This record gives sequence, C-alpha cells and structure tokens, in this order.
Amino acid sequence: MDDDADRGLVERCRQGDRQAYTELVVRYQRPVYNAAWWVLKSADDAADVAQETFAKVAERLDDYDPRHRFFSWIYRIAVNEAIDHQRRRVREEPLDDDVDVPDIDRRGPEQQASDAQTVRLLERALVGLSAQDRAVITMRHYGELSYREIADALDVDEKTVKSRLHDARGRLRARLADLEPGSARR
Repeated sequence: MDDDADRGLVERCRQGDRQAYTELVVRYQRPVYNAAWWVLKSADDAADVAQETFAKVAERLDDYDPRHRFFSWIYRIAVNEAIDHQRRRVREEPLDDDVDVPDIDRRGPEQQASDAQTVRLLERALVGLSAQDRAVITMRHYGELSYREIADALDVDEKTVKSRLHDARGRLRARLADLEPGSARR
C-alpha cells in the first residue's frame, strides 16, 4: 500500500470528504477481512468485524498519527476487534470440515488430497490456540507482515512480537502433534 496516498486520503477524510473514506474502505476491505478471518475462522464473524473496524476507523480517524503507516494502524484495529469478538463468544465453534482449499491443477489427486488434509489439520490446530497466538501467527505467516509491522499493529515492542511468535509456534507444533492421525498423544 502507498503510505503517501493513504496519508492524503486520511487528510481528505478529516476534512469531510466522503469519497476519500470510501477509497480507504475499498483499499483496505480485503486485508481487514482477512485479518479478522484468520483470527476467527468464520466468514460471517470476519465480515462483522470488518464492519466494526471501519466504523471505529471513521470514529477515531483523528487519533491516527501520520508518522506511522496507516496499514499498521487499521490492521491493529482489525486484529483487536477480532480478538474482542472472539472473547465475546460464549463458546468456540468447531472448524467446518468443508474448508475451501485452493485448487492446484498441476498436482495429482493424491497430492491434492494430502494438501487438503494438511490444511485441515493446520486449521484445526490454529483454532485450538488462543486468539492472541492465532493473531501473531496469522499476521506473520498469512498476512506476511514484518516483525516491525506486527509490533506496530499490536502496539508492542518488536522483541515481544518475536517472543510471542516463538511461543505460539511451539504451542502450534504441540497442537499439530496432538492432532496428527495415529498420534499416541491424541
């Protein structure tokens, strides 16, 4: 994303330009939705969180500091909203077995089945982690954010991000070991 263009859009929004706000929504709707989805694993909940995120952005636009990346600021809002949404749930819903797995035409049916099984196993393991663990793992590995961007998004130190990510990966490995077919630890 273009930081200068974002700053310009934010400034126009602050001056009451509704078209600039619409441009920000269009520009960031997918990253915000994806951030929420990776924390919540629910399309409906992610859509709700995306809506809540953009409402908060509209309310708090004056709080945005243009010395920082707008992407990091909005991503942090989205992740925090998703975590809050997760906490408000009475119980965690089980992962749907009908997870969409990207179709990879070049692979044979055996490899596609194996890939699909791996994706389902990984997603089941992720769902078993805390929202904070899922957030840091998904930001780094699915959102492809740098440690600095994650630190900005979570409003923590970069060393804290590395520590949280290290610990979350360890818990993910343990969950995967528990879930693997034929695992004695199941």
